[in-house]
Amino acid sequence: MKNAGTPPPAAAADSGAAAPGAGAPSGDGRTRHSVARLLLERGPITAAAVAEALGLSSVAVRRHLDALVTEGEAYTRESSARQRRGRGRPAKLFLLTEVGRARFGHAYDDLAVAALRFIADTDGEQAVREFARKRIAALVAHHREALAAARTRAERAEVLAGALTREGYAASTRSVASGEQLCQHHCPVAHVAADFPQLCEAETEAFAEVLGTHVQRLATIANGDAACTTHVPLTRSERTADRGPETQVIPASASAETDPAAHDRSQTDGRQTAPIPDGGESV
Repeated sequence: MKNAGTPPPAAAADSGAAAPGAGAPSGDGRTRHSVARLLLERGPITAAAVAEALGLSSVAVRRHLDALVTEGEAYTRESSARQRRGRGRPAKLFLLTEVGRARFGHAYDDLAVAALRFIADTDGEQAVREFARKRIAALVAHHREALAAARTRAERAEVLAGALTREGYAASTRSVASGEQLCQHHCPVAHVAADFPQLCEAETEAFAEVLGTHVQRLATIANGDAACTTHVPLTRSERTADRGPETQVIPASASAETDPAAHDRSQTDGRQTAPIPDGGESV
């Protein structure tokens, strides 16, 4: 195999050059990056071959290879009978996993954007919307049984957050004054959604359908926000059931004889209400 992309041993281990799409590691990180790059370009490869190519000691190479395996960036397999030389135990070959390949970057987002742009140019914006709806519908379909079993909107929002987390969205819920907020702290398609907001719109429609209520998208990662946040309103009875009974409203006209504190209350706003819980947010 032609190996035009591998730098000379000294440069690989000591130069500060980094591979395209990767950061600029230093010291141990730079050497480990060179080891990983060799696995990318020549793998499957033995530790001895890595050491020879990079001009490193076998001990140093083993340390970096073991670290890559521990971190899930590489794995091993035994060499085939054809590859063995002489007798003895088969040599251990090292290869990168998908996680390890991600160290060098992917062009998946660019490909997805190009594909959606082609769909838009060929069949129009409505075709992009239909694609977006089918995509999120397929994602939600795996979790409809659990969502249907939830008794309240708050419970359904929590189940939906768990479902989204399992699909790679790192989602959670939090209670606010008027309902629940569904927060997605990661979005696998954020870069694509920045060019095609139809993906976010389809998500919002799907959330409304499975939660059984109108929802409001407050923020999106694709728009530069820290998280995708969707407000899920709850009915008054649901909020009361979730947070306990509200404080009784006492009219300001209560008699001082029957309620000595009535006069003091009448000097404020005429009623006594429970404070907004800490951390509550109005929408």
